Amino acid sequence: MSKITKTTIKSFIKKNFDNLYIKVKADFNGMTDCVESVEDDFHKVMKDDRTHNTLGIAGAWFVDGSGRNFFREYNDNSFKGYEVSNCCGRFILAVAA
Repeated sequence: MSKITKTTIKSFIKKNFDNLYIKVKADFNGMTDCVESVEDDFHKVMKDDRTHNTLGIAGAWFVDGSGRNFFREYNDNSFKGYEVSNCCGRFILAVAA
C-alpha cells in the first residue's frame, strides 16, 4: 500500500469533485477553543473560495506543514474515500461506493 499524502487527496478531489461527498466528524469550536465532535451525515461538497487551507471545499480544513495532517483510507460499503484528521478537526471526503 502506498503512503497517502496531501497530493493524494488533491488528486482525489480534482478527479471526483462533481461526485464528492463530505462528512464532518469533528470541528474546531472557537467558543471553547478546542476540537469537538460533530454529528453530521454525508452531503455533496460545496465549493469554498478559500482554496489555500480548504482545497476549495466548504467544511474541509488542511493545516500547513508536513506531518500535521493525518490521512487514512475510508470505506463503509456506501462511501469510499479518505478520512483527514488534524488540529482543526476531522472529516471524510468520499464518493458513493
